[in-house]
Amino acid sequence: MNTLFKDVIGIFKFVEELYAGVKKVLVPPKAYSWQTLIYLSVFSWIVSYFAIGYIKDIIAFCGWLFLIAGTAWYTTEDPLRVPGTFMPVGAVITGFLVSVFAFGNQEDIITPRTIVLWPTIAALITAIPEFIEGDDTDAKAQIPKPEDRQRILILLGSSMVLSCWLQFYFVMDNWLQEYPSLQADNFKRSTFVVRTEQPVRIPANGVIILDKLQPLVEDQIAAKPWSVVERWLLDAKPQIDKLSRPIIEKNLVKYEEKRLWVAEPRVVNLRSSSGYILDLLSIWRGPSSNPRGYYLKKSCRVEPVAATNKAGEKITVAEIACLRLSKLIAGSPPPMQ
Repeated sequence: MNTLFKDVIGIFKFVEELYAGVKKVLVPPKAYSWQTLIYLSVFSWIVSYFAIGYIKDIIAFCGWLFLIAGTAWYTTEDPLRVPGTFMPVGAVITGFLVSVFAFGNQEDIITPRTIVLWPTIAALITAIPEFIEGDDTDAKAQIPKPEDRQRILILLGSSMVLSCWLQFYFVMDNWLQEYPSLQADNFKRSTFVVRTEQPVRIPANGVIILDKLQPLVEDQIAAKPWSVVERWLLDAKPQIDKLSRPIIEKNLVKYEEKRLWVAEPRVVNLRSSSGYILDLLSIWRGPSSNPRGYYLKKSCRVEPVAATNKAGEKITVAEIACLRLSKLIAGSPPPMQ
């Protein structure tokens, strides 16, 4: 019985200590405290949910200010430093909140600009107290000591370099989204970009152009009178340009690189027969580690064959056979003949 009574007392003591700990965190010791600011921010967001118009924005704005101030206050009471620096972890948290508040939006709270400016803002928040002397009730501006200025400049410079690298990452990521054919480059000479895979990938957009162009060219040539086809081949460049332009505009509409692709033909007369080799080229005019660029090629063989028309007369028509796959070739395309 005594053991049971002691266990019950122990449970009550545990609950009492737990309640005291929660109360210490949640209940402000005085009206002027960080808990009060946090509660005001929560209250502001709840009220802004039911408000409309510019009143809603004003209340939400105040909620952000209360949250930032309360978080900064709480995290600077007993600051934990980022290893190797004098930057408090609280400044990192506060800097993130300030960056989200200043550069986020309703559709996407965390934006690339939010991430990029986060380190620099955190460094500025860390440096601000070094320029203030005194306490909460009696504070005045001061110029930091020379040794303090040095570490402030090192911290700000390091944070700004980190922001620059983050910005560089987002710029590269945006380039690769808008210009996916850049991924076909191997970046061997790049100081900043390292590719883990060795083989160079064939650019998908260049392949799309040739795959969409091939059936249109076949419709222009297949089973057509040989004399008509020969004239078509002699004047192939404007023909291919006319066929390829809608393909590029339609299939590459969501990419900025659509202006950097052009389709051209190359026609070679076969000396061993009366046929021709028609090479369909999709040429990349964008940046490349190779100064001569690269292009994709799909070869088609055009030959005359005997056929019979509806009247039963024997005529010569064209037959075309194209390779199934496109080849990626580094360098400038061959000159027009």
